[in-house]
Amino acid sequence: MDPPDFVFGPDDEDFVPCRCSAIAPDDDQISSLEKALSEWDHEDSTRLLVIIQGLRDQYVAYQRRRVGQVDDDRVKFEISTVLTRKGIEMQMASGVDKPEEVKFAVPLVMDMNINKMVVGCPWKHQQKIYLQVVYPILRKYEAAPSAPRLKLVSYYDLKSLFSVEDVKLSPWMDGMCLAEYLPHLEETLERQIHEAVAAIDLRRSFIEALSLNLGRPLEADPTFCRKATFLNASGQFTFMVHFFFSTQFPKQQPTLMLQSCQHLNQSSVPVKSNLLTEYPWSPRWEVGRMAERLCDFLTDEAVNFKKYCNEALLQH
Repeated sequence: MDPPDFVFGPDDEDFVPCRCSAIAPDDDQISSLEKALSEWDHEDSTRLLVIIQGLRDQYVAYQRRRVGQVDDDRVKFEISTVLTRKGIEMQMASGVDKPEEVKFAVPLVMDMNINKMVVGCPWKHQQKIYLQVVYPILRKYEAAPSAPRLKLVSYYDLKSLFSVEDVKLSPWMDGMCLAEYLPHLEETLERQIHEAVAAIDLRRSFIEALSLNLGRPLEADPTFCRKATFLNASGQFTFMVHFFFSTQFPKQQPTLMLQSCQHLNQSSVPVKSNLLTEYPWSPRWEVGRMAERLCDFLTDEAVNFKKYCNEALLQH
């Protein structure tokens, strides 16, 4: 029935969003925020969103102002070189036991719409990649600034197609600035994302090649082709084979897991194998040969898995 409380950290004591004193981007935003709080209506589903958006916009402006007041020539120079880029966020970070730092979140500009590149894309929001840059504030007695810490950040959904954690960032050279670093990074990411989209078709071709030996899959990820399940048999022993594909396929082979259709463990759950990654594989093979060699491996592994299931049944 009452509006929620919003609690900010101890570093943000000067952030007072509902006072007209200093920090709000504009008066209209203050009035809409104060109105949403003072005229709270729990039956109006838009009120909470209005409050959160208003607080966020004001907090971004507050942090930008804090960073602008930092007495550090490098930070001031970096800000001046990237002013034309839209959507940059800044934050001043400090603590009792750690030095002051300035953090930048820079949205990377690439000549592509990732959502439109994926057929049947399920994402509700436009996928973006940010470069997080952390500058230690230079102390007076330090002669030269240390290199900033760099990290790529993206929405979690993007991991289905492309993991920014797999990107090896170029080293930060002495005397380099952000405006010099970004173009090469953006060019590299564009190329790698195109490769990631092409890898979807490669995984799909491999699943289709498996179908020639294992029959139609029981289920498969139709969009990113990151997993598939087939029904297989060895004599009277019937089991399922789960395939899990990384975004690094075919450089990284699929992970397999076998699941019995006839054996249950003590918890009445179907018996499953451990994850399997050790089998004949070369990323240079054609997909047909990859599938053929893997199916040969499954023929032999089915005997071992059946024995494993029977032993689990005896223990039960």
